[in-house]
Amino acid sequence: MTDATASGPEQALFPELPAGAFAKQDPGDDLAFYAPPRLVTHIDDAATAALTNFYRHMLPDCGHVLDLMSSWVSHLPADCRFAGVVGHGMNAEELAANPQLTRWFVQDLNQTPALPLDARSFDAALCCVGVQYLQRPSAVFAEVRRLLVPGAPFIVSFSNRCFPTKAVAIWRALDTSGHAALVKLYLERAGFGEVRVDFLVDGRVSDPLVAVTGHA
Repeated sequence: MTDATASGPEQALFPELPAGAFAKQDPGDDLAFYAPPRLVTHIDDAATAALTNFYRHMLPDCGHVLDLMSSWVSHLPADCRFAGVVGHGMNAEELAANPQLTRWFVQDLNQTPALPLDARSFDAALCCVGVQYLQRPSAVFAEVRRLLVPGAPFIVSFSNRCFPTKAVAIWRALDTSGHAALVKLYLERAGFGEVRVDFLVDGRVSDPLVAVTGHA
């Protein structure tokens, strides 16, 4: 799939964004790019602790959780109980190494944004440090909303790290506040309400971390 195929229809859904907003420097196959497992964390210890604490207060007890664009860690609090955690990602070895997932699947959301899961089957959804790579955020976010029970939170978190050749152009052009505004736009355009932005770590002594939450 070329960049033009990926970003053209999505661009029309966001007329306020500049032309080429969802283009990438590397339009090559994403599954091939992520084929080598990367068993590393993409945020540092302070940012991880802040995110885990945020989840502790935001996620429903004993709920079913969707961890979108996951890896070998989900940053979920060990002292919270969940009925199940379904992980999605781009590398089977990474997902298989994640002890917090009860099941998982591999799928390229830029190719196929429709998720093979039942409507209203999750009490919360997460997307940690992955939103910058989505070329069809409107379609993906709409799918997440379909999967959530009414009122359930979708927590999208990000830092200042990324694989720059795979991040979309609009992400590379913005600063942290711009990223927060962009994710808020994605959520609102997909029909999420009560959208809030939380700056969890300011980044002065560790990685910055922002969480943008919308409710289905």
